[in-house]
Amino acid sequence: MSQQRQLHKFGGSSLANPECYRRVTNILKEYSNPDDLIVVSAAGKTTNRLIEFLDALNKDGRIAHEVLQSLREFQMQLVHDLLQGELKNELVAALDDEFSTLGQLTAPLNTAQKASVLGHGETWSARLLASLLNQNGLQAVAQDSRTFLRAESGTQPEVNRGSSYPLIKEVLSQHPNHRIVITGFMAQDDNGHTVLLGRNGSDYSATVIGALAEVSRATIWSDVAGVYSADPRFVSDACLLPLLRLDEANELARLAAPVLHSRTLQPVAQSSMDLHLRCSYDPEAGSTKIERVLASGRGAKIVSSLNEVLLIQLHFPAGHDFERLKQETLSTLKRAQLEPLTFEVQEDQHTLRLAYTSEIAGGALEYLQDAAIEAEIKLKEGFSLVAAVGAGVAKNANHCYGFYHQLKSAPVEFIAESPSGLSLVAILRSVNTSNLVKTIHDQLFQAHKRVGIALCGKGNIGSSWLELFNKQKNKLEKRHGIHFELIAVVDSQNYWFSPQGIDPAGVSQRYEEEAIEYQGDEWIQKLGSVQGYDDVVVLDVTASQQLAQRYTNIAEQGMHLISANKVAGSASSQYYHQVRNAFAKINRHWLYNATVGAGLPINHTVRDLCESGDDIHSLSGIFSGTLSWLFQQYDGTVPFAELVDLAWQQGLTEPDPRCDLDGSDVMRKLVILAREAEFDLEPESVKVESLVPSELIDLSLDDFLDQGQILSEQMAERLKCAQSEDKVLRYVARLEKNGSASVGIEALDKHHALANLLPCDNIFAIESKWYKDNPLVIRGPGAGREVTAGAIQSDLNLLASLL
Repeated sequence: MSQQRQLHKFGGSSLANPECYRRVTNILKEYSNPDDLIVVSAAGKTTNRLIEFLDALNKDGRIAHEVLQSLREFQMQLVHDLLQGELKNELVAALDDEFSTLGQLTAPLNTAQKASVLGHGETWSARLLASLLNQNGLQAVAQDSRTFLRAESGTQPEVNRGSSYPLIKEVLSQHPNHRIVITGFMAQDDNGHTVLLGRNGSDYSATVIGALAEVSRATIWSDVAGVYSADPRFVSDACLLPLLRLDEANELARLAAPVLHSRTLQPVAQSSMDLHLRCSYDPEAGSTKIERVLASGRGAKIVSSLNEVLLIQLHFPAGHDFERLKQETLSTLKRAQLEPLTFEVQEDQHTLRLAYTSEIAGGALEYLQDAAIEAEIKLKEGFSLVAAVGAGVAKNANHCYGFYHQLKSAPVEFIAESPSGLSLVAILRSVNTSNLVKTIHDQLFQAHKRVGIALCGKGNIGSSWLELFNKQKNKLEKRHGIHFELIAVVDSQNYWFSPQGIDPAGVSQRYEEEAIEYQGDEWIQKLGSVQGYDDVVVLDVTASQQLAQRYTNIAEQGMHLISANKVAGSASSQYYHQVRNAFAKINRHWLYNATVGAGLPINHTVRDLCESGDDIHSLSGIFSGTLSWLFQQYDGTVPFAELVDLAWQQGLTEPDPRCDLDGSDVMRKLVILAREAEFDLEPESVKVESLVPSELIDLSLDDFLDQGQILSEQMAERLKCAQSEDKVLRYVARLEKNGSASVGIEALDKHHALANLLPCDNIFAIESKWYKDNPLVIRGPGAGREVTAGAIQSDLNLLASLL
């Protein structure tokens, strides 16, 4: 089955130099398919240089020639550095012709001629990238968007999709199995003149083309990984947002955030394609996905700012219906796609103040003057904008207070809530907005955090953790200044979700009546959009393989994870690193100290040694509390199978004891520890000795327990051999420096460190550069619901210190 067509958009910063072009080529090798569409901007600052050329053309022909010559050298150098042979010769010849034509231009130029000049940058980029892809074995063709995009000139030109649709379908049919590299930023009017699509026009043309071509996904590649909670250049702890709802993205774009533009999002809202934002400089650094759903928000997600804001002030004569005139003016501007960033109504003075970017203000002023509005109209310069954006921000008392509080000493002109309730916007006389953004970000997102907890698994460990959390909740909150709330309890088929909070003491009594059935990732998505919480953490105390396979989904929803489940940590290296990277990319945490040694700090210790500069040579020990108990008890006086039955009845084993006896649990722990010790160990590389006789593997649990004499006979023979040498049996895990790993029964001297443990104890011996002659030993209870619950609580405490 063929892949659905996708679209990739690369901005000027992604094509700034030869290295960038090569990087983009590698991205397309890895992330694109034949038939994909690629939309490009002009390379680097090419469009700015063309604007300089046009400005100079009106003033000084000598300067215009120098600017054009500099631009020619830049474009020629790109071709010479990237292409070889005939491909290079063709592009050099084309550039020679085009720069010769540009050099013959004389002022004045009309609007269409200027637009045609400014469109050269995109043409050069598309042609160069298509040639480079062909040179690298990817069939590609350059395509001028003016052959199929139709639009009329204006302050904010809109593509006519009705007339553009059949034209793009014809173009696509002409180039099967080719990556089509399309110029961004440009369309054509009915007279054949170039129409430039305005600010962020390349992004807008990309999503329009994606919608017309019915692509499944559009990815905008730029110099940032997506949308952050603030500009990371000014706020070092700004978080990448893995998901952003469409209405929030629209509001952010409407406020002129550089990473998004509202017109870019319009085609997304009106189609079925997904939109992703990624970084071309580091494709694996994470991304932001724009979801086509309305946000049910918990408050501010982003603090944004904008410099060079202008105010258009309309003063209406007294005696007129001010309310009517105000509404008519705002409605007229909206229809003309000249909606202001924000506005202030001074009803007592019959005045309306409209805030605009410097790019749009001139067009809006001209439009208002042409509309013969009955008002005195003035344009004022020298303002800035700061905004807190997120669904629910206007109703979040803490965020409203924090926003106003941090602005109390700033030169504020006015503060307004957007009509949608998606933002709080402050207009200020020009200030250093970067400092304000940082203080507002700290106020909104660093203090008074609310963290929601979802517990997966309500069995032995889960119920013990609920008791512990109920006792420790107040201390945990006071210690970190964070409010924690249990908001979901999940089992294999049902979940109880309550954003208002669930009493941990009442889960066992109320779960059956409150829980409802779920399908697939329904509960994960529900948690990802929960209102009123700054962070959500999932606690996995199950042994579920199905849940472990959803860890990346949990990360994609922007949640943290604390796990006692060993499956992901001991999966293939590919999946293990995939999970690690999924959380790391978005600055979320995956903690799993409870996977090995229950409450013993073995994972932390091994990781700390490596990060401190030690070099671990080997690991060994008794890693299973269950097998520790069994072999400490087993001296031949009681058959081994009866000890297994007794341990099962006391809750010391898994629900099926064979999960302990087959060695898989110890193997998983060894793999997890090996990875913490920076060994590259695959689970299938571990030599595992199972204690389960082959004839008992496929039986029901009852039949297995009934036929335990087979197991007892097998173990009695092993014990007899050990006792003949005055030794005891222990189930030992070992990892050597050469990477060899094994788990299985060993006969040990009675005085060996691994032989003398209390029942259920684990012991871990670490030999390293620092602990070579005298191994570092960690010893203590390695099984039991209480100590495992304690390990989960310990990780929750650690997570709180990281938030």
